[in-house]
Amino acid sequence: MTARNLIFSVALIASPAHSQDVLRSIEMPAHRALIAQLDEEALTPFETDGCSGGLSASWRFVADTFPKFRALYEAHPPWEGCCITHDHAYHNAGSALTAEDSFEARVSADSALRACVKQHGEDHADDYALRYDMTPDQIRLAHSVTAEAMHAAVRFGGAPCSGLPWRWGFGYPGCSVFLPLTPARE
Repeated sequence: MTARNLIFSVALIASPAHSQDVLRSIEMPAHRALIAQLDEEALTPFETDGCSGGLSASWRFVADTFPKFRALYEAHPPWEGCCITHDHAYHNAGSALTAEDSFEARVSADSALRACVKQHGEDHADDYALRYDMTPDQIRLAHSVTAEAMHAAVRFGGAPCSGLPWRWGFGYPGCSVFLPLTPARE
């Protein structure tokens, strides 16, 4: 078992507080690298892809390809507004000025995304139940499952300075946790 696998295994079986500490220790070097960029690089203009990881793009493709899908489910995921709010926090790293604040702001933004998707299901359960021939509880469950999957995805794939387009602090494109390559000495 590699050290990385051991760390993730411990994180999975440990208490939530301990898991948070393990994840914090793994992620903090990237937050420090991001905060170091704040003075060196200007924030790029905000852009959003809606729900990242291809969710909104795939939804739009299906909606454009199948008019009946679009008529029933519309052109965008119903919780896309939650994703755009989340993208605003991710773009500027939650306006954090320290690595610790950046870590906490990311945890908060990801939790807010999950809560927003669940709340959207709660707010629209009765209307969607009629529209989709489901019960309000089924609508709430579908939103809850979606919210948990989205939360897991952003926690796993949204760390700062990863090079991914949907990473925390994506408005600072030069952020990297890797040291610059230097020519080998002869």
